[in-house]
Amino acid sequence: MTAAPGAGAPAGPDAGEVRDLPASWEVVASAERFSARVISVRTDSVRMPGDEVADRDYVVHPGSVAVVALDEEHRVLLLRQYRHPMRRLLWELPAGIRDVPGEPLVECAARELAEEAGYRARTWHTLLDIATSPGMSDERIRIFLARDLVPIPPEENGFVRRHEEVDMPVVWVPLADGVRRALAGMIHNSPAVAGILAAYAAAPDGFATLRPAEAEEA
Repeated sequence: MTAAPGAGAPAGPDAGEVRDLPASWEVVASAERFSARVISVRTDSVRMPGDEVADRDYVVHPGSVAVVALDEEHRVLLLRQYRHPMRRLLWELPAGIRDVPGEPLVECAARELAEEAGYRARTWHTLLDIATSPGMSDERIRIFLARDLVPIPPEENGFVRRHEEVDMPVVWVPLADGVRRALAGMIHNSPAVAGILAAYAAAPDGFATLRPAEAEEA
């Protein structure tokens, strides 16, 4: 007889309890190692189970938003941007840093969609919340689904493109083709991959199960 997976191991949570929970283990010391315009780097000495203390280095980040903008043909808007740390031109969603204190996240997302892509959306939902690299950064990204899109006349969009944003072409990709490209390793940007796959998964019921745009972060 073959034992069931995990047989003999201590009983743990069942599948119904699979949900990320807030927690904060004791920090006995903390030091800032580096500070720049957007990010900083800290070392926290954290008390682990068994009373052992271990150092954990991580990047402190203000957080970001990203937007899966879908048109009436279920095409997703993607833009290409140079990312120097990766030495690549990456296809991404309209996105940006949470750099206005107190600004509701959906308003931050609407601003990024307008500035980077030149669109407004009449219908917004919360699509996904992701932690980009939780072992080394506290960055959180909320990904929104934006529909019922309306182009903004160029003369009404006062956003001035600089640096990487000067050469940032925009394309519309069928959602199913975006899934294929993500699975084929043709799209690497994490919010783009997550957002495309999530939108594809949520589409069959007309996005009825998505959270409202103003949903609180868990």
